This record gives sequence, C-alpha cells and structure tokens, in this order.
Amino acid sequence: MSYRGNDSNENSQQTDIGAALRNGREILFQAFNWESHKHDWWRNLERKVPDIGRSGFTSAWLPPATHSFAPEGYLPQNLYSLNSKYGSEHLLKGLLQKMKQHKVRPMADIVINHRVGTTQGHGGTYNRYDGISLSWDEHAVTSCTGGLGNRSTGDNFHGVPNIDHTQLFVRKDITAWLQWLRNNVGFQDFRFDFARGYSAKYVKEYIEGAKPIFSVGEYWDSCNYNGHGLDYNQDSHRQRIINWIDGAGQLSTAFDFTTKGILQEAVKGQLWRLRDPQGKPPGVIGWWPSRAVTFLDNHDTGSTQAHWPFPSNHIMEGYAYILTHPGIPSVFYDHFYDWGDSIHDQIVKLIDIRKHQDIHSRSSIKILEAQPNLYSAIIGERVCMKIGDSSWCPTGREWTMATCGHRYAIWHK
Repeated sequence: MSYRGNDSNENSQQTDIGAALRNGREILFQAFNWESHKHDWWRNLERKVPDIGRSGFTSAWLPPATHSFAPEGYLPQNLYSLNSKYGSEHLLKGLLQKMKQHKVRPMADIVINHRVGTTQGHGGTYNRYDGISLSWDEHAVTSCTGGLGNRSTGDNFHGVPNIDHTQLFVRKDITAWLQWLRNNVGFQDFRFDFARGYSAKYVKEYIEGAKPIFSVGEYWDSCNYNGHGLDYNQDSHRQRIINWIDGAGQLSTAFDFTTKGILQEAVKGQLWRLRDPQGKPPGVIGWWPSRAVTFLDNHDTGSTQAHWPFPSNHIMEGYAYILTHPGIPSVFYDHFYDWGDSIHDQIVKLIDIRKHQDIHSRSSIKILEAQPNLYSAIIGERVCMKIGDSSWCPTGREWTMATCGHRYAIWHK
C-alpha cells in the first residue's frame, strides 16, 4: 500500500514553518526564466512588484542571488557574495524592500548540491574553496565527484564538485548561511534546487535551522513512459516525491512534477488521464495536496531550455486546472508577462476566483467527468470548472458563470 500524506496530523513543531503549510492559501510566482540574467533583472522585477502583489501572489521565487560561475546562478562559488548577473547586492536589497512593502515574500533559490571550487587540491581537481568565505577543503566534496568526503547521499550533478552533506562542518556552515539569507538579507522562503542530489533529512535540518516561512523542493525525475507514450498510472512517480517530502520531515512542499507530466498530455485530447483509479486527481495533489506545488512550466522545462514544455496552445486550460484545484499553484513569469495582456488578465481572474471562493491546498474535490475531450469537477463547496472541447455546464440554478476562455469555464455559487 502506498504511503499517503496525512493532512489531519500536521507537524506544528515550529509555528513559523508550519503556519504557511497549515493555512494552505499560498499562490507562488516564478519571477524569472533562463534568459533573465541578460536583462538587468533586479531592476526589471522591482518595477513589476506592485502588479505581482495586486495580482494576489503571496511569494515570488527569485533566481539564485549569489555569485556564480554560470550567469544563470546554478554553479555557485562565493555564497556570501550577492553580486550576480541579475544585479548588484544594492539592487537586490532594494527589490526585497519593495516586495516587503507589497506583502510578497521573496523566495531564495538554494543551490547547495554542488559548488565550483577555487583551487586545485587532491587529485588535481578544483575541489578546494580557498580565498572565499566558507573556505572548505577537499573533505567538503563527495568522493564520487573528486573530493575526500563520503559518497553522495543522492544522485550526482555531473561536471562540478558535489557537496558532502554528511560532514558536520559543512552542515553548520550551510545552516549559518541560510540563517544569514533569512535574517540579514531578507529572504523569507526557500526553494531547494536539485533535491535529488542529497538526502532529504538534510533539508529537514536546514529548515529547522533557518526557519523559512515556506519551502519547496525540486525533486524532478522522469515519469513512466511506454512504447505508446505516458503510462496512465504514475503512482510510483508520485510516491517518490511523497517519500522525499516525508524525508524532509514534512516541513517542505515539493513541486508536483507528476501533475505537470499528466496534465500536459491530458489537454491534448486525453482528459481521461485526470482521474486516477481511485477517482482522485492523478498527481501528488491526489495524495498529499497540502505539500504539492503545482505548475505548468519553469526555467528548465520551458523558457529557452524547453526540456519538457507544456503545449503552448493549452496554457489557459492548464491554469484553469491548477488555479481551481487543491495544492499550491505556481505561475511562470513567461506566461504572465511575455504572452500578452489577455493571458495575464485571465490568470489574474482565476487567482481572484480562487481567493474569493476560498479554495486552498486541502479543498475537497469531486471529479464529475473525465473523458477524452471533457474534464469537470467541483472544488470545495462553491466552485465548478471544466476544461476541454466538449460543451458542458453544471446542472442546477445555483451555479453562475464566473469566467471562461478558450476551452475552459468556471462557475461559482
């Protein structure tokens, strides 16, 4: 029997950490894409903060703000330097101040699976960190990536030294750095990059140490495919994400890659995929919605990398699904700001309905139809939605159309 998350037994040992999870009314915004470092990003975002706040987002995930070997920020080196290709420390602090004024929490992108060395050590590889803060030696690097530490507790990120989280001195330093980001710099939320690379128990320790208000982990592996495409049953995929959440002491959410994988196939005339054999949503939101962050695309899957993009002509069906359903929805910068005012305004309208009808991460869901070209469901007490080509509307006079668009419609009581 699969382990299901138990939402009736919430872990409330930290009022801070538990509050956002128990409340369940978060709406996230990914505030960058793969090309953002080319566009004076902290200044660009500061101009958009009032709109981000007005639109109803509670948290905005920023790209990695620390000094990095690669301009996108995912090959960090000097962790205490906040001068990056996105802008200077001064501009970053101005942005965080503006976000505070508009009650949008800044989410830091925490890249602690790997770190680029400054000098050559044991074996001639760049596995030492001399001359910068956190000046670790080769024992901070896993033995499988050229260091003198222990073997990795997860998957290797190839090509750069992977950090050995089994070392106490490493964990103490990382915790102190996270506390600095949280208490001195002003980041309130964390997103853990490449969470497959090290044991989830360390994420638990880091969250307990730095006490972010909200955390989300990127536990991304492949869905199950067969010769004809995506398997209908993705239980083993969502189970792996749930095991990670459990390993992190249930203190963090995780991106619902299962829902993304299924939803982007479903909208292409296979909407039957959106009901699992138990009659529930087929992603992590069907098993543990209060820990599932739903999304359509991010800087890896979409943007110019386009590793696994959502079909562009079905974007609004996708948002109609995640913004009316349980779980914690996240909206991608490109869709919100680069795809035209109409998409922006439709997304804002869906967020508005979610807030006013009080849909939250644990809202009940009753799936009514899941046919090739029609999916419909009632969420909570007062919202009904449908996506797909088929014409359909709920029976009963109490339902009023709240909004509609290409291949989607929402009603409320």
